Amino acid sequence: MLALRASAQVIDTAKISVNSAKKAGTIAPDTAIHINKKSGYFVAPAVLVGIGTLSFVVKPIRNFDYYVRGRIAISDPNYNSKLADYLQLSPAVLVYALNLVGDEGKDRFVDRTALIALSGGILTVTDGLKYIAHRTRPYGTDPLSWPSGHTGAAFLAAEYLNQEYGDKSPLYSILGYTVATTTGVLRLYGRAHWFSDCVAGAGFGILSTRLAYLAYPYIRRKLTHTDKKGRSTMVMPTYQNGAPGLVLAMQL
Repeated sequence: MLALRASAQVIDTAKISVNSAKKAGTIAPDTAIHINKKSGYFVAPAVLVGIGTLSFVVKPIRNFDYYVRGRIAISDPNYNSKLADYLQLSPAVLVYALNLVGDEGKDRFVDRTALIALSGGILTVTDGLKYIAHRTRPYGTDPLSWPSGHTGAAFLAAEYLNQEYGDKSPLYSILGYTVATTTGVLRLYGRAHWFSDCVAGAGFGILSTRLAYLAYPYIRRKLTHTDKKGRSTMVMPTYQNGAPGLVLAMQL
């Protein structure tokens, strides 16, 4: 069971410095500042979201949805598997598995955990679009088809793996995105989503992670600041004795 605790403490700079706190692992280093905001950073997810959204008004895109559903109905009419449920977050699990065996990614545990939590929070907001789009699923059980949540989560996890390990080897990125694409395809075969649902879900998933990596350094700076009198205040995630938590450090 994962235990979450929050604690507050006052740190006297005569007794402990910020540097010693970092060395002790109490305060996470600002490792996410390295994110390279390249031009075109949001182009790919924007295109995917755009295509998925246009399916509501562009008839050829919507017709392709019906075409894909028809082909699947002919080739695999009795497909029934829960594999997509297990695959969707596996690229994110791989990030922690690699770190556990000593293959370090870009960020420390507390930072990358905060990053994926922020990514998930952003994706959860976009999932609310299901209630606005009100598109009926191919198997007709409910009007919550667009966008695909499973596909979104899978591509969120794939981009997370790409951000943490893609610079080490493109094979990590290829593996993550292959798993994510497979998840989307399985959702199509399970008749849970239309093709454009999965395209939009993929875009929202990538977008959520990229937004998180872009925003996180600024959030960290807001949580770690100095007032007009030069006193510093920090609210940082921690991981001690097997339990994640929060620590408030205030300079008097």
